[in-house]
Amino acid sequence: MKKRVAIIGAGPAGLMAAEVLSQYAYDVHVYEQKPSAARKFLMAGKTGLNISHAEPVAQFIQRYDQAEWLAPWVRQWDATWIQNWMKGLGIESYIGSSGRVFPIEMKAAPLLRAWLKRLLEQGISFHYRHQVTNLQSTQLTVLDLKQNETHTEAFDAVILACGAVSWSQLGSDGAWQSWLQAEHIEPFQASNAGVEYPWSQFMHAVFGQPLKRVEAWVGTAERSIGDIVISHYGLESGLIYKQGRALRAMLKAKKAMTLYLDLMPELSVEQLAHKLQPSKKQSQSNVWRKAGLDSAKAALVRELVPKALWSQPEVLAKQIKALCIPLTGFRPIEEAISCAGGVKREVLSAQLQLKQQSGLFCAGEMLDWDAPTGGYLLTACFATGRAAGEGVHTYLQSN
Repeated sequence: MKKRVAIIGAGPAGLMAAEVLSQYAYDVHVYEQKPSAARKFLMAGKTGLNISHAEPVAQFIQRYDQAEWLAPWVRQWDATWIQNWMKGLGIESYIGSSGRVFPIEMKAAPLLRAWLKRLLEQGISFHYRHQVTNLQSTQLTVLDLKQNETHTEAFDAVILACGAVSWSQLGSDGAWQSWLQAEHIEPFQASNAGVEYPWSQFMHAVFGQPLKRVEAWVGTAERSIGDIVISHYGLESGLIYKQGRALRAMLKAKKAMTLYLDLMPELSVEQLAHKLQPSKKQSQSNVWRKAGLDSAKAALVRELVPKALWSQPEVLAKQIKALCIPLTGFRPIEEAISCAGGVKREVLSAQLQLKQQSGLFCAGEMLDWDAPTGGYLLTACFATGRAAGEGVHTYLQSN
């Protein structure tokens, strides 16, 4: 009889694990509680599927907070591998000016359709609207949501690819945490999420406007330049996401969560101070505008810099070049693009098998690693999914 493998979760990690196992003579079953596969993957691809990043691998790996742990897998299944894999599915890709890798069609749906078609042809069985409600070793309790019936299924190995806890409406609700020991899981925190600041009513006029080409940093962490959107709750953008790890470290150390912005990174303090010199012929607003402070940047200065300093060009220039924003926290984890936290490295073998639960493997976002947006999240999901699939094969061959 064929050995049976269950994969819980039909996201990118689960599907990659299924693809690996489809090469061998196993009876593979994928359980997904939603009516269709990879809903978060499809949502992420609605505005352009950024599937990986073409920067040098050594630099790529350093984007992860668990770089040493993920390095072997990311090196093996890197951006070049992903592009070739997509090509094998009939999906051509290109590298954008920022180094990000996209399918030429930009959307996730054509890629997912081709991928699922191939997996079905390779004998993978999919069970949609089947919710795993309990797990005992490698035996599943499954609720058929269509028939409202519960049954148990025994397997030789199980891969958990259940996601983290963000975007729970798409399937990653974190219910799997009750199947594992609490001390084996690093508590989840919002990652790649907006940050909060209690704006005064004065700022309402610039909600939704961008702070164009600003430099952001937290403490001694790496500085980055880009755009930030002023939101009704605070600030949001990829530039903010890059500072997330440093901001979480401040929270963990019980320090004030403080972000710094240079609103005019192309000018020195001296150059900016010269441009801010008052003029009898021009209003202060005009002077600021000509100095390069558009409506959004000017509003932020008025919000955060004491009015007494507005008429002191040298002091004001220093404030604008290192504007301090005392944040009050992150947006709720349900809104976050991804999560930090998850199943800890030390409770897993080198092949992602739980050390205390033989035959049970983990992959994807439910593992304790974090990365910014830019293709890094999907790359690690693909890579850990494949690693878990290969781990299962090795395990089954020796048992």
